[in-house]
Amino acid sequence: MAYDYEYLKKEVLALTAIDLNCYKEKQMKRRIDTLISKNKIEGYDKYVQGLKTDKALFEEFVNYITINVSEFYRNPEQWKLMDEQIIPELIQKFGKNLKIWSAACSTGDEPYSLVMALSKHLPLSNIKIFATDLDKQVIAKAKVGLYSEKSIISVPDDLKKKYFTQVGPSYKISDEIKARVEFKEHNLLRDAYPTDCNLIVCRNVLIYFTEEAKDEVFRKYYKSLKSGGVLFIGSTEQIINYKEIGYERKNSFFYQKP
Repeated sequence: MAYDYEYLKKEVLALTAIDLNCYKEKQMKRRIDTLISKNKIEGYDKYVQGLKTDKALFEEFVNYITINVSEFYRNPEQWKLMDEQIIPELIQKFGKNLKIWSAACSTGDEPYSLVMALSKHLPLSNIKIFATDLDKQVIAKAKVGLYSEKSIISVPDDLKKKYFTQVGPSYKISDEIKARVEFKEHNLLRDAYPTDCNLIVCRNVLIYFTEEAKDEVFRKYYKSLKSGGVLFIGSTEQIINYKEIGYERKNSFFYQKP
């Protein structure tokens, strides 16, 4: 039997429920081949056997292929727009108890940024963020809430002072911010989506997906939003067929369901 990449994709789907067909093949295959080589394993068949029997190898694999690059207040000019326009409009439209989903939240930088941004407009007791990711390891890191200086460089100084404590070379986010976020494992390509969301944030994740998978996710987000709700995407992304799906574009990175 030829243990090729097709074989690996099939086995990975059975083992992890991650469908590698939805990711750009050249990019993903290169990442996996690098990982196999790093572990000095010969061939996909032996690697699959390792994934089935070695917990550490399995967790390393999931963590490696679910690409986690994140930082607080990434692209500060977009967060400025969020602060000055999007949040006030959403509060005016829907009231103080907004339903917010941070999808593919990685190590928590994004949902915690959302809590801090909202805290300028609402009491913390009114803020609740539902945050999900495919990778349980990054969710575990998010719950710890310890970050490098580089991760928090774009956080406004007043919020940095108020909500972070230096612990050695790292910075720990305050428990009062952590308490406003509920983390859960979720597969964007397989699991049911939350409904009636006022705001969905999913940034710089779908760039790794095929065009078909991207389209499917953007359509599901549209269904998840309440009328008047907003989708916030990353600076490396765009929804080419947003009109066809039904969105109105507020600007390059914010799309509204009419």
